[in-house]
Amino acid sequence: MAEAPERQRFNLAAVVQSGRLQYEAVLLAASLRDMSPGFTGRLLLLEPQPGPLWPNDPTVSNKATRRLLESLGAEFVPFESRHFGHAYPYGNKIEALAALPEGENFLFLDTDTLITGELTEVPFDFDRPTASLRREGTWPRLELYGPGYGAIWKSLYDRFGLDYESSLDRSQPDEYWQRYLYFNAGFFFYRDPQAFGELFLRYALAIRDTPPRALELQSLDPWLDQVALPLVIHALGGGRDTLPPGLMDGAVTCHYRVLPLLYAREGDRAVEVLERVAAPQPVKKVLKQYEPMLRMIYQGRGAKVRAMFDRDNLPRKEQAIRNRLKREGFWMR
Repeated sequence: MAEAPERQRFNLAAVVQSGRLQYEAVLLAASLRDMSPGFTGRLLLLEPQPGPLWPNDPTVSNKATRRLLESLGAEFVPFESRHFGHAYPYGNKIEALAALPEGENFLFLDTDTLITGELTEVPFDFDRPTASLRREGTWPRLELYGPGYGAIWKSLYDRFGLDYESSLDRSQPDEYWQRYLYFNAGFFFYRDPQAFGELFLRYALAIRDTPPRALELQSLDPWLDQVALPLVIHALGGGRDTLPPGLMDGAVTCHYRVLPLLYAREGDRAVEVLERVAAPQPVKKVLKQYEPMLRMIYQGRGAKVRAMFDRDNLPRKEQAIRNRLKREGFWMR
């Protein structure tokens, strides 16, 4: 097979730890090997180590799971939790970047992601980072008599000496959430994880510990990473339009979040890939240890969920899908 173009050589990184994430990582690794044979980089699973910020050991202690992931080409990379840990596990993706190889292109993915196409055909520009635009207006949540979107976001850009005006999408109306740079942190990339991670950590800690006054009515849990992320991307010369639409969170990856949501709303391709890569006996033996995968994939509950929803006429808000799944007894995580 011909070698991937130089511009497409990159490491794929994800955070893995005990519990749900280790099983999601199996699906991620298996789908990468199945769907992206052109990938020539390293699959690096970033693993938090035991320490004072974790009440329990967060490492993948299940030996069968570790062996399976390694057989799928994954490398475990340890990192220390110095600022977040159990209190804010989303901070793993911020602190873990320091453990990645310096100066090497990287793509970070949440473990609850399937590879559904050839990843190396995505024209990543590692000099111009971006992140997932598959998101809703989850932050900030405006309060009566409180500051608006513009005042809140401008206070953050001003705090870090960034150009607020150039971050705006002027095709969107003033005080509509999509006018302001906002991402889901399910994927992001850059040419150097050390530089990205240092800025991500610095911004996140400053926002958490000494937020601008405009944020005093805002909750940062669980949104801290998604508040800091657009500032990092903007500071590094990226933005919302550095990738063609329809590839990430589209034809090439599927950030499903939880299995009931995958079966409820994702396309047939995602379900086909999921069930194919989950079928081999070594994979099945491990995944059946995790009850949501046992029930959804192997015992047919996923098919029942799929029959409940018309994917051409889904509720506009994800919360409405979640509520129906919970009401019908199919919510599992």
